Amino acid sequence: MSVDVDKMNLPSRPEMIDFQGVSMVHYFTDNWANVQNFQARPDDILIATYPKAGTTWVSYILDLLYFGQTSPERQTSMPIYERVPFLELTIPSLDSGKDLADKLPTSPRLIKTHFPVQFVPQSFWEQNCRMIYVARNAKDNMVSYFHFERMNMVQPEPGDWNSYIHKFMEGKIVYGPWYDHVNGWWKKKQTYSKIHYMFYEDLTEDTGREIDKLCHFLGLSPTAEEKQRITDRVQFDNMKKDDMTNYSTLPVMDFKISPFMRKGKVGDWKNHFTVAQSEQFDEDYKKKMKDPTLQFRTEI
Repeated sequence: MSVDVDKMNLPSRPEMIDFQGVSMVHYFTDNWANVQNFQARPDDILIATYPKAGTTWVSYILDLLYFGQTSPERQTSMPIYERVPFLELTIPSLDSGKDLADKLPTSPRLIKTHFPVQFVPQSFWEQNCRMIYVARNAKDNMVSYFHFERMNMVQPEPGDWNSYIHKFMEGKIVYGPWYDHVNGWWKKKQTYSKIHYMFYEDLTEDTGREIDKLCHFLGLSPTAEEKQRITDRVQFDNMKKDDMTNYSTLPVMDFKISPFMRKGKVGDWKNHFTVAQSEQFDEDYKKKMKDPTLQFRTEI
């Protein structure tokens, strides 16, 4: 699907709004009532992350696990954002994420969201749907989000790196504080057993091992050959080259500024933070991350 960005009536960049206590932009709230009334099915799988924490990676793994053998043409003919719709996204002149999800012919339906846990439509809980949450360490997540906001026209300008660090620490970025997001989903996992909480760093360290854990959670048992094939296909460099997974067909992103898939590394934050910035960030982090059971690695 290719769309002429000039005909999409996109304003220059959206303003940030305070939406129920969370910083958002209207592209993710315009369809609020319809999204909240979304009718989930018991076999739906919701993939949830803070932006730039491995959403596309896990979406592609799941798509291959479920449909890699039965409908291989999907992976070569449909971009990932149509195979795994972004539930809350509403851009004029494109199908809304909610409509795409409603029309998905697959079973299960794979659906993605960046919602903090309190924004998830009620029917997902009522239908006892399985959910996969992916979390990434704050420093790398911030670096990736910074570059993403530079090239993504449906989000505000990030400004310069030095000011962005403060915005991130204060949670004044789209989808609100990283701290609230990762902690909110972690806490929910304690009372809702159908959340599989994954870490980007684990997935980077040993993709095959994490696919095994996913399969266990989902009750899938692919052959060793199939698992190896999936592990190879979802390596970062392979996905970055694949026009059906790298978002190059979505016109709201300016690849001249930065690619959607940039590095995919753990520890790239060291190329961005000064020592002073890192120390300041660590102090702030200690105050906000009080749950000792939720631990992140900033290098592997």
